[in-house]
Amino acid sequence: MPLEIITIKLKMLAGLATVNCYLIKNNDNFVLIDTGTSGNRVEIENQLETAGCKTGNLNLILLTHGDSDHAGNAACLRDKYGTKIAMHQKDEGMVQEGDMLWNRKGNPLSKIMKPFMGLSKSNRFTPDFYVEDGYDLVDYGLNARIIHIPGHSLGSIGILTDQGDLFCGDILTNTDKPALNSIMDDKKAAYTSIEKLKKLDIVNVYPGHGEPFPGNFLTEVKE
Repeated sequence: MPLEIITIKLKMLAGLATVNCYLIKNNDNFVLIDTGTSGNRVEIENQLETAGCKTGNLNLILLTHGDSDHAGNAACLRDKYGTKIAMHQKDEGMVQEGDMLWNRKGNPLSKIMKPFMGLSKSNRFTPDFYVEDGYDLVDYGLNARIIHIPGHSLGSIGILTDQGDLFCGDILTNTDKPALNSIMDDKKAAYTSIEKLKKLDIVNVYPGHGEPFPGNFLTEVKE
């Protein structure tokens, strides 16, 4: 039976932008990829409830990276649903200390955004466990594996299902057209990650911002 992918699109930056969370349903079990900003808490809780989430069937919260627009509700949802949070260890300080530049060199745009993109003390947390490249998610009811794709941050990951659906976090966006994210901490690492993705069997790409797009677009991304 194919996985059901539910896109939860949440407003951020006073409605100037949106961020995507993805709820993956497999029979009566769920995995949530990213959680939005803390300002969207009521909305994401309502959408999870509408989809059928309840204590005991949200198997895992996966964070593609540590930015607050993706990790802002993770701690609260963990408590509410009695689940676990997983992410790559190289982004752990971003969620433990609330500093988006914790593992980044920083660039002019990210330095401007820093005051608006940190996690407040009440929303900071320590993940329950860390995932590495190739980590298999079958124990959480999801036939998928982790792909480490640094560039946006050192600990950025993608989640690739057996169906060929890639949840890519913020290495790619599609707010106008599919493109490498403009907020990239290490472009060289990002292009290396893209070359890695090109070798995989990807049917559809689900970005952190913007609309899904076909995986064959990846062949057009060049350094």
